[in-house]
Amino acid sequence: MAIEDKNILNRLYIIAGCMFLFALAITVKLMNIQFVDGEKYRELAKENTTKNFVIPANRGNVYADDGSLLATSVPKYDIRFDAVTVSSEDFKENLKPLSEGLSEMFGKSVSHYQNMFRKARADKNRYLLIVKNLGYSDYIKVKNLPLFRKGPYKGGIIVEQRTVREHPIGKIAQRTVGDEAYDRPGYYAVGLEGAFNDLLTGKEGHRLKQKIAKGQWKPVSDDNEIEPQDGYDIVSTINVNMQDIAHHALLKQLEYYEAEHGTVIVMEVATGEIKAVSNLGRTSNGTYYEKLNYAIGESHEPGSTFKVMAMMAALEDRVIDTSTVVDTGNGRKLFYGEPINDSHRGGFGKISAARALEVSSNIGLATIIDNGYSKNPKKFINRLKSWHLTEKTGVAIKGEGTPMIPQPGDKKWSKNALPSMAYGYNLRLTPLQTLTFYNAIANNGVMVKPRFIKEVRAWNEKVSTYDTKIINPKICSDETLAKIKEILKNTVIRGTAKSLYSPDFSMAGKTGTAQTEYWMPDWKSNRRYISSFAGFFPAENPKYSCIVIIHKPSTKKGFYGADVSGPVFKRIAQKIFTESRNIDNVDSIERPDPTIEKDFEKYYTKLQQPSKTIPNVTGMAGMDAVSLLENLGLRVQVVGNGTVASQSIKSGETLKKGQLITLNLS
Repeated sequence: MAIEDKNILNRLYIIAGCMFLFALAITVKLMNIQFVDGEKYRELAKENTTKNFVIPANRGNVYADDGSLLATSVPKYDIRFDAVTVSSEDFKENLKPLSEGLSEMFGKSVSHYQNMFRKARADKNRYLLIVKNLGYSDYIKVKNLPLFRKGPYKGGIIVEQRTVREHPIGKIAQRTVGDEAYDRPGYYAVGLEGAFNDLLTGKEGHRLKQKIAKGQWKPVSDDNEIEPQDGYDIVSTINVNMQDIAHHALLKQLEYYEAEHGTVIVMEVATGEIKAVSNLGRTSNGTYYEKLNYAIGESHEPGSTFKVMAMMAALEDRVIDTSTVVDTGNGRKLFYGEPINDSHRGGFGKISAARALEVSSNIGLATIIDNGYSKNPKKFINRLKSWHLTEKTGVAIKGEGTPMIPQPGDKKWSKNALPSMAYGYNLRLTPLQTLTFYNAIANNGVMVKPRFIKEVRAWNEKVSTYDTKIINPKICSDETLAKIKEILKNTVIRGTAKSLYSPDFSMAGKTGTAQTEYWMPDWKSNRRYISSFAGFFPAENPKYSCIVIIHKPSTKKGFYGADVSGPVFKRIAQKIFTESRNIDNVDSIERPDPTIEKDFEKYYTKLQQPSKTIPNVTGMAGMDAVSLLENLGLRVQVVGNGTVASQSIKSGETLKKGQLITLNLS
């Protein structure tokens, strides 16, 4: 018995010892939590109850030169449904009228929505998608439908808001304006959006919120910890009308010639402002869209458009004069063992240097440059360098192609380098780089930097302006300029572009037809060309310069510059010229407009009336409504253009300074 009692006591001691050790471990752990890791756990607890929420800044708008919107941010709404939170009584009572309302708005049958809601109810679906990408006005309509108007808990409505980037002119000029990367939301890399992303983005704000019931978060105070700063607006040089003209002129020609891709650039001569850029590439099904920014990023052998640079170098260095006779022979001539051919069968024989450029004789220009510079090729290259043809233009838009002009000592240099360069081979330029040079000819020798932006604005206040920047104040003598301008005019009148001549409209320019991918083994059986035309208009007093380049047109239909690219240039020039002349005859802008006067009186009357409630601005001009509401201390967000169609806060509600109100314009 004593032995048995002793065993019981031993067991009790063991149990007591284990309990003591357990209590000791708990004590150590508590002390560790309290004193060693205390700060860490206090922070975790704080994070679970309070949290800093990001308040995204509104991205700035991109405007055309006349104030038209090219890119803007608008709110979009997705509507979902929580089928569990709604009571059975409310569900049965509102199922039919809710379905009828949705059917009326979105076109699907009433039974479709009824069955969808019943299935969601049976499946206890708490996240049923009803509709996506609603605008603000449609969102308000859906929100006020039967059942949904009861709110998120009784009505089961779930609203998810996001901001999306929209382009009022659609896909036209998409690569120039830029867009959000499809695989990286919030990332802008191309076009004006990418170039000026830092200005457009703004700075996000922060607001401290506390966790409450049902996983909801409530602001700790009425004020944000850090207020968001909206991005700046940028006013581009793009002209919407010219952009539309350029786009459709290029598209029409690409479709007819079944070309691979093409580009058009229109530049204002005096300022260097880029008024239009179109970049269209062909898809597998034969349609065209803004695929890549060929105008800025694609360097290629320019072909005959480079003959102008070669001729100007020879004139400026007094290697030749326009009257110098050049023997082009029978259309075929050997240079250092390699043949150069003219497109004209039988050749042009003996012609003047000016005529050689007018008829675009490869042999003529190769002979001029080889005879003039073969003993000192560096002189020719230095002349090209003085015109900055070996440099990028330095435009803000990312991805500019690098020009390539070889010089003695390079791997690409050979005895044939000079004659090849004379007619646009063995070197590479982008369309924008070529146009910049032609624009300098039109601008009396002043080479200006291409410019895509006029100014940066914060609301209606100028933050900074971008003025014309001169790259080279005088590329050559007035004598050389006068001669080359005359040749370019004659090229259209009696040269390779004579099919484009019109007695009613003057333009000057140079055609170009270059072989491409000629090094590939299948070239003879499948010939590929680059067709181009570069010039300016009107010829006598140039206002705009323009370049058109079309890659790989169907050789069955044509491939020469005068046939493929030239008509695009002519169509653009005539339309711009015709519409610009109409602008010159506009009545005085000082003449009062009765409608504007009436709107102003209405705006002024409202402005003079102190108010403690939200006014009704429906029907007012957008700019007047913004001014009125901001003077009352409200923050205003505008969607669209024109007059106010609706406002997010109803008139008569109590006015709270700093409150955000959204105006939908139409």
